[in-house]
Amino acid sequence: MTGTDGRLARGERTRTTVLDAAVALASEAGLDGLSLGQLADRLHVSKSGLFAHWSSKEELQLAAIEHARDQWARRVVGPALDRPRGLRRLFALHESRLAFYSERVLPGGCFFAIAEFESTGRTGTVPDRLAEVLAEWITLLERLVTEAVELGELPADTVPRRLAFEVDAAGVAALLHSRLLARSLDDARQAVLARLRGLATDPDLLPYD
Repeated sequence: MTGTDGRLARGERTRTTVLDAAVALASEAGLDGLSLGQLADRLHVSKSGLFAHWSSKEELQLAAIEHARDQWARRVVGPALDRPRGLRRLFALHESRLAFYSERVLPGGCFFAIAEFESTGRTGTVPDRLAEVLAEWITLLERLVTEAVELGELPADTVPRRLAFEVDAAGVAALLHSRLLARSLDDARQAVLARLRGLATDPDLLPYD
């Protein structure tokens, strides 16, 4: 590795470390609470050093959204996509999401939950990007439901949009309640499992409990 390559590699590692911290901070304080100054304090670095990567709060917020999206894709979506297409993949995605919450990957539980809540009713580049990422997630859920219908694992009259909403709603409720009600994550798992088994043409594709 040349000197230039080494500097680039170190710069990328630094950027990743900073964005890891940014996503963690925003999961607690929201994107409104994410600033170069607060991030510098948390990382014990100079604020001026962070300006080398992001020149404004909005740039940092957008970078944090992309980093959180990549983290979600790697930790939640990726493992589920290794499962067979259809109901098993759909339920695996729900379980993978609940595992992300139960393992406390982020101190606030979920970057996107608080970011979406505080962006309600707002306009601008940051809320627009959050809306795009949320639409990607819902579209993925709908696609997995559609695949299960096409495989004959769900009835032909299943409405993908509605079932995707139910699965997503269970995950949101689990996250919101989990800090106060320890059983919430298990309840969310059991609720979706019961719903999918009740619809499945072959319930044995899914676990019993």
